Amino acid sequence: MFWIEFAVLLVMILIGSRMKGIGLGVMGIFGLVIFVFAFHMKPSNPPLDVMLIIIAIVTTAATLQASGGLDYLVSLAEKVIRSNPSNVTFIAPFATYVLCLFAGTSHIVYSILPIISEVATKKRIRPERPLSASVIASHLALTGSPISACTAALVVLLGYPGALFDVMMISIPAGLLGTLAACFVVRKKGLELNEDPLFLEKMKNPEFAKTIDTSSESSGNKVKAGAKTSVMIFSIAILLIVVAGAFPDVLPNFGPGQEDLVVKSDGTVSMVTVICLITLAASAAMMLITKTSAVTVTQVSLFSSMASATISVFGVVWMASTFMENNSEVIKESLGSIVNAHPWTFAIALFALGIIMFSQAATVKTLIPLGIALGLSPLVLIASFPTVNSFYVLPGYPTLLAAINFDRTGSTKIGKYVVNHSFNRPGFASTIVAVSVGFLLGFLIL
Repeated sequence: MFWIEFAVLLVMILIGSRMKGIGLGVMGIFGLVIFVFAFHMKPSNPPLDVMLIIIAIVTTAATLQASGGLDYLVSLAEKVIRSNPSNVTFIAPFATYVLCLFAGTSHIVYSILPIISEVATKKRIRPERPLSASVIASHLALTGSPISACTAALVVLLGYPGALFDVMMISIPAGLLGTLAACFVVRKKGLELNEDPLFLEKMKNPEFAKTIDTSSESSGNKVKAGAKTSVMIFSIAILLIVVAGAFPDVLPNFGPGQEDLVVKSDGTVSMVTVICLITLAASAAMMLITKTSAVTVTQVSLFSSMASATISVFGVVWMASTFMENNSEVIKESLGSIVNAHPWTFAIALFALGIIMFSQAATVKTLIPLGIALGLSPLVLIASFPTVNSFYVLPGYPTLLAAINFDRTGSTKIGKYVVNHSFNRPGFASTIVAVSVGFLLGFLIL
């Protein structure tokens, strides 16, 4: 029966991931219906904590976008990339990493990918190199960002004082070195642009050649009046979350009692509550101080993506956690001895699940509780964290597709066999290095 139920789980995830948008969420609920009514499995609690975190964080990021703060950050990153075009393969991924680390979302990369492609093409550097490494860096940044949904979900599940600080202390250096590894493995990848037959053929078209060779400076978009102020408010919110996570004693204590979503059993406010209160309060401050319309916030692209992310996590995590809870004994018996003898193998399990989940937060919420139940230490869980970015293996994620579309030279592509695409080499290199560095730092820090 276990394998039949597991097959249903995989089929629902695979169909949902191909549907895109909210497909993963609705197929997750469809799978849950099968579990409950066909297999008589008791449904687990829905992932309300992750859903609340996503709603709060994305709303705040959307407010930053509506007030011009994201455009201001992108303009700073653009200046850095254009300042040294010859080294775009190294500079662009690190600029992207820092940008996404601060913003807490990889979707901001859409604004900077055309710039990376243009700078590389004009210097006749194969755009595939900086584009592929930058996309991988944008994902890797989230597994260290204090304002990302996946990091917040991991911190909530770890549940001990100072968990956020430990995650950042390990994941950020690991992510930076992982980004460096991605840059190194692509620095000589493929033919040089002036030797690429596809590019040379395209250059025979006068119109195409003109667009490539035309001199272009910075986009020069005007920064809104309150953009810098909104970035400052957003920065303060991030700082407050980090302080609250590192020093839980500063939080109000309401005395011991029953633990719930808002207050822990020792009476301290939960990290879910802290994140929601601080981020949404920051959103309100940005609206009031920068005079950003609340209606405008609901119309920006980031806010629109929140519904898709929330529904996806709601459906697929609820289905997966129901499967896990009802088969916990079988799973523990099967994996327990292997994982306890070789803790690093848990990273492989996270990596495999991340490929089909297409969501870092959903992967964390689904499998990290199993790791905790198996008795794995925080060191193992945090060091394995970067593997949740493995959805680059199947090139269907929007950031990968955007990079392919922005590369007018055609060097960034999906191969004949689908998996032989531009992102796997930097993806695997960055994951292996980030996890290895994470384990090393974990032994030193924890």
